Amino acid sequence: MDPTSIGLIGIIALLVAIFLRMPVSFAMFITGFVGLFLFMGKAAAFNVLSADIWGQFASYTLAIIPLYVFMGEIIFRSGITQNLFDAAYKWLGQFKGGMASTTILASAGFSSICGSNTATAATMGTIALPELKKYKYDQAISAGAVATGGTLGILIPPSTVLIVIAIQTQQSVKDLFAAVLLPGILLTILMILTIIFLCQKNPNLGPAGPKFPLSEKLKSLTGVIPVFVLFAFVIGGLFYGLFTPTESGAFGAFGALIITIAMRKFTWKRLVDALDSTIRSTAMVLFLVVGAVVFGRFITATRLPFAVAEFVSNLAVPSVIILIAILFVYVIGGAIMDALGFLILSIPIFFPAVIMLGYDPVWFSIILCIVTSLGAITPPVGVNAFIVQGISREIPMTTVFKGTGYFIVTYSILIAILILFPQIVTFLI
Repeated sequence: MDPTSIGLIGIIALLVAIFLRMPVSFAMFITGFVGLFLFMGKAAAFNVLSADIWGQFASYTLAIIPLYVFMGEIIFRSGITQNLFDAAYKWLGQFKGGMASTTILASAGFSSICGSNTATAATMGTIALPELKKYKYDQAISAGAVATGGTLGILIPPSTVLIVIAIQTQQSVKDLFAAVLLPGILLTILMILTIIFLCQKNPNLGPAGPKFPLSEKLKSLTGVIPVFVLFAFVIGGLFYGLFTPTESGAFGAFGALIITIAMRKFTWKRLVDALDSTIRSTAMVLFLVVGAVVFGRFITATRLPFAVAEFVSNLAVPSVIILIAILFVYVIGGAIMDALGFLILSIPIFFPAVIMLGYDPVWFSIILCIVTSLGAITPPVGVNAFIVQGISREIPMTTVFKGTGYFIVTYSILIAILILFPQIVTFLI
């Protein structure tokens, strides 16, 4: 049997394991190890365990994941996000759909120091859903705004997904963080415009709130200064070369602690809870990385990625059609299984093919991050949608997905813009 066929059998075995409810990380590890053992022999299989995994975990860059996660967890538990929401509402609440727009803007602010879509959705859901209900907002637009706003958590840096992509594709974390800034801001604007359009078309979806005087609006900004100071310090210091990505994570975690203590929000219970959640989240990501290393080595050994790249490059169709087809595979994959898991297992297969088509690796990495975040709101396993429904059980699951459906068009518009104008991604690097 030729090596490419063995690689395809390995992928089929992996998918079967996943659909049998085996965790993605374990499925990748077992499939990859067994494949290497049978295809390359005992020595090669155990060499991956002893050398490759150790080399991956000895990487200084990998320490950035728990540091950024801990920074977000500390801010999440400090209650500072309420200030973000209040400030955004005083500026946007007076417009139709203003409360939903406030949710998006506050989510973007929280994302700038969080890096997690689930934490962003959970935090903003706890704050925003009771307010949206009080102002008689439509359930679908309310749930959709919270769930979709949460996806900004992995788009606006620091982003754990971009860190994983950088590690897997051996790119600069700094470059990916710089590249995603403008698309993240653009997506935030497009989400708000989507809400405005829907509420102008049907005012019953989101009535306007009270108008606040300029003095009160300006005063509200004082409550969000700590968040933006932390973001500017961490990301600005990284961009200007004051410290490395890992050092920026350490400074961010330390800065979050200082802010929490200074605002008298610090308690030992919150610290323990933040550490506990950080350990759990980091373990999940690192197990995915381990599985990806083993499975990636197996797939590379079978030369399947090179066969796919050669096949794709020889297709007599425009490269953009191939790109759209690959992105469609990512959308479907993210809809039927954990989006981050699908991203990690598919990068070794599709990334070389897209690069062979002539696309910039940084640009494609940002597109992948966007498509991965879309997977968090698409049925049947959109994790953000389930978080929203868990917070407000009176909203049916079908209504939540109806609300997120409004924003799938928004995502499609963003992806189309970035395909037509790739300079938006590469402008800052």
